[in-house]
Amino acid sequence: MSTTSTTDPTPVPEPPRRDLLGRKKRLDDLADSGVSLSTDAWRRLRRNPVFLLGGAIITVFVLVAIFADLLAPQDASVTMLADQVSRARNAIPPSQPGHPLGGDQFGYDLLSRLIVGSRQTLLVGVLATLIGLAGGLTLGTLAGALGGRVDTVIMRVVDVLLSIPSLLLAISITALFSQGSLYTVIVAVAVVQIPVFARLLRGSLLAQRDSDHVLAARSLGIKPVPIVFRHMLPNAISPVIVQSTLVLATSIIDAAALSFLGVGNPDRSRPEWGQMLGEAQGFIDSHPSLAFYPAGAIVLVALGFTLVGESLREALDPKNRR
Repeated sequence: MSTTSTTDPTPVPEPPRRDLLGRKKRLDDLADSGVSLSTDAWRRLRRNPVFLLGGAIITVFVLVAIFADLLAPQDASVTMLADQVSRARNAIPPSQPGHPLGGDQFGYDLLSRLIVGSRQTLLVGVLATLIGLAGGLTLGTLAGALGGRVDTVIMRVVDVLLSIPSLLLAISITALFSQGSLYTVIVAVAVVQIPVFARLLRGSLLAQRDSDHVLAARSLGIKPVPIVFRHMLPNAISPVIVQSTLVLATSIIDAAALSFLGVGNPDRSRPEWGQMLGEAQGFIDSHPSLAFYPAGAIVLVALGFTLVGESLREALDPKNRR
């Protein structure tokens, strides 16, 4: 499923010094022009067709998830087409009035399952990313601000977690629970994302420790805690926020991969795209549409978040200032 999940983990690079120098120059230019960094970034995003396309894709899926109960033509939890399913003849309900995409191998309305499944899929991706972001911010702040033995211990733990392929780590975490559920999938995907955020924020904070404004604050006698939260963290968190949009795409793919492998949410009354894709494995040859629709939805929503994340990265990159 996810190329980042099935291959060796991608190391999280720390910000290069030339980028930091470029960022400082860009901030100086913005200060001279009287335009804030956020205003300049938003001006770039509004003119970026990639961002607009990604934002449009995400907006459509979010609206579908919010109004899923109104948009679904049938009840997604009722097998109203079960009488048309025949295991012996390998038959599933075809397209018919009231069921534009027909039914699945259990007799559920396929279009309704896709629409309602968007809610569960986005919920898992967003919650897993937020939990991973909170954990990564905590560990990254402690490591980057305190340094010393605290930094060493946290980074060694992070290195160990990053050395394990993310999907293998997520499967191991779900195995700790006696029964799979939507919440076990969220926890497993969130834990996988924590080291990525921790490493990135720690690198950004280390780059801030010797910056001019931090040195000036220290010379004025400001205590370390206010320096971290008022002067270092606000200037170091931008790359982490950008990374969270990219991680959201991988969280959705990882959650779908867990369901595809049969360790996700087994409750069919709460459809989810990865669950639908996994259950369609036995019908790939005879009825590929059962896998095509949920797989296409997963790819499309992941593409939307990736386009937005890349656009944010470019908008905040000092090398792209024109």
